[in-house]
Amino acid sequence: MKQFKIMASAALLLLTACGKKDKAFDATGTFEATEVTISAKATGELKSLDVTEGQTIDNGAMVGHIDTYQLVLKKQQLETQRSQLQASKRQLSSNRSATSSQQLDLNKQLSSVQQQIANARRERQRYSELVKDGAVPRKQLDDIDNQIKVLNRQLEATRDQLRSSNAALAEQGKGLSAQMDGIDAQVAGIDSQQRQLDDQIANADIVAPLAGTVLEKYVEQGEYVTTGKPLFKMANVEQMYIRAYVTSAQLQGIKVGQTCKVFADYGDGNKKEYAGTVTWISSRSEFTPKTILTDDERADLVYAVKIAIHNDGFVKIGMYGEVKF
Repeated sequence: MKQFKIMASAALLLLTACGKKDKAFDATGTFEATEVTISAKATGELKSLDVTEGQTIDNGAMVGHIDTYQLVLKKQQLETQRSQLQASKRQLSSNRSATSSQQLDLNKQLSSVQQQIANARRERQRYSELVKDGAVPRKQLDDIDNQIKVLNRQLEATRDQLRSSNAALAEQGKGLSAQMDGIDAQVAGIDSQQRQLDDQIANADIVAPLAGTVLEKYVEQGEYVTTGKPLFKMANVEQMYIRAYVTSAQLQGIKVGQTCKVFADYGDGNKKEYAGTVTWISSRSEFTPKTILTDDERADLVYAVKIAIHNDGFVKIGMYGEVKF
């Protein structure tokens, strides 16, 4: 009888110990990755798209191209218009230079007449002394006076012509400046359109925005795509995370940066352990998802947390996992 009591007590202690044994996990969830959908940035025929589902792509790799023939033709047309405008501007500059050259000739002519008048006046002074002495006849002095009068009239005419030329040049200069400003404005507009076309042509190249694996492909070569149409989806499956849910009681012992153990569940008790780091904790509670079992199954409100892991290639998106803090 005593021996039976001892065995009963031992069994009770064993059951009690088993009942108090810690659970193998504190939270559960599914594995996720940051997924990116690559969409067309241009409209046209899809000339190439060299991606297949499951393919690994490097960051910045060009994987396809959208037809840009019409864009290239429009750019060439704009370049022709720009060249024509530049030629018109050079012609206006040439006209301005010709007018300036004419004005320069008039200034030279005016200086020449002034010099001739100065020379004639010196000659008259010399002949005036000779006339007083009776060395030369009076007629030579009169001839010099007449020459000075002619030169003065020529000087005045040249000055009038120069004033008229200056006025015409000023008026012409205003017109030329307005025309050249208009040409410059048109050239600036063409340059802006060309930059837009360059950007559109560059957007026709389909480039991977990150290093990762192609998850889904939505279009094939030869299809007509429009701006914003999804082309394929990819994700960096090397850096994954599990989204798990914890109760408020558990939350007080969890913080961002904390390390923990993450188990990928392959079913039938097959699990693989990974080192995890808490990277995010939700700031608001939510009702317990039906598919999630927390440590306290009676809790109505839970908090989502993300635990990042480095994937060795075995963890798949959507796979069930467990977390032990």
